[in-house]
Amino acid sequence: MSEEFQVPVLSDDPTPDERAEYVIMRLEQFIREGRTFAEGMSFKVWQAMAKVEIAIAIAEAELGQQQEEAVTKRLLFTFAGALVTVGFWGTAVSIHKVGYLVGGIICGLAGLVLLGIAGEWRFRKWNKSRKADKRRKSLARVENINRRIKRLENELEKEEKKLKEKIKKIAGAAG
Repeated sequence: MSEEFQVPVLSDDPTPDERAEYVIMRLEQFIREGRTFAEGMSFKVWQAMAKVEIAIAIAEAELGQQQEEAVTKRLLFTFAGALVTVGFWGTAVSIHKVGYLVGGIICGLAGLVLLGIAGEWRFRKWNKSRKADKRRKSLARVENINRRIKRLENELEKEEKKLKEKIKKIAGAAG
């Protein structure tokens, strides 16, 4: 049965709720794969596995935060650089030290670079929300499958009890 239970793979920048759900599913997978027919998994083994999974989730969250800070810093530095460029060359044009065409081309290029970086930033935000929606749908499917597996396990346990009772009755009647 452990082959049927699959934990989804987290993609870029999952939400805290998605991380928590992932850790819970991983722990459930550990329990399912580590138990025997007669007994469950050792608490110490489960505790060690839980500690590792939680540490991994926290480390991934911190790494994602650092990457987001780098994108924000890049946007701010590009914005500052574009403003300084436009200001410098605009001043040079206004005091007639540079021709209008050269100043206009340089200011236009600075604006295009700023527009490109801002566009990339917006694209990243759109892409993250698209991936988050995709992850939510995948998690919903996994939760649905997980509920079905639990229901089937309960039905199998009930059927097992019924069969054991029938065996006892048959053994009692034959004996």
